[in-house]
Amino acid sequence: MKTGLKDRSAVISGGSKGIGKAIARSLAAEGVHVALLARSEEEVSVAAAEIAAEFGVIAVGLPTDITKTDALKAAAVRLQGMAEFKTIHIIVNNAAGPITSLERQIVWSDDEWMSAIDVKTVGALRIIREFLPMLATDGSGRVINVAGASGVAVWSPALLHGINNAAVIYATGFLAADLAPSRVTVNAIIPGLVATEFRQDWAQNLGEQQGKTSDQAISELCKAKGILLGRMAEMEEIGDLAVFLASDRASYITGAKIPVDGGFLVNAR
Repeated sequence: MKTGLKDRSAVISGGSKGIGKAIARSLAAEGVHVALLARSEEEVSVAAAEIAAEFGVIAVGLPTDITKTDALKAAAVRLQGMAEFKTIHIIVNNAAGPITSLERQIVWSDDEWMSAIDVKTVGALRIIREFLPMLATDGSGRVINVAGASGVAVWSPALLHGINNAAVIYATGFLAADLAPSRVTVNAIIPGLVATEFRQDWAQNLGEQQGKTSDQAISELCKAKGILLGRMAEMEEIGDLAVFLASDRASYITGAKIPVDGGFLVNAR
């Protein structure tokens, strides 16, 4: 399939690891130049260097706190000074805040609640706002939001994650209408369980706690949760969908919220 993506440019939040890095790698494999946003200067620089070396594209790691408007403005200014990023074709909103406490999320402090919302929901809006003047309006402009399945179905104990994901899913439809006159499409990828670095460690710990292998523990969890395919998604499976949504082949798709969840949402328990 010809994607038409070679030499386009993308800004990806949460791009130093996990789903964000996987999407960056998938886009880079199609010849897209990528700018990665993440808080850790070391992690985002290493990720960008790896991608540039492997795929031969321009990859820039920008240490950026997306809860800070000034930091995003500075990132936009830096990219405007680079020929490959004067026009941005693809924005991927993937960043999400870490779980800061293992307590039930209903008893979290106001600061913990607002911090989570500030990263995922408001952070996504900030990124779109600050890069909108650079976003392509020739029909190649794309916004891709990553919003987990907990925004559609209850997944204990993910209270704040669910609230954030539901908000991003709503914003996807709103922005699809808002940006349509600029010929920009806006879509959401809705992952279920994904085998990120964090989830792989989590699965290993879960198996050890139960006296099982990680694969056995995940298989049983998937059965209990109603995940029909009985496994976690590979990160590359999310990246592949992002490539399609970013490509010329998806130019008539906007406002879509597409699950990549192994059948969880049709069978949630």
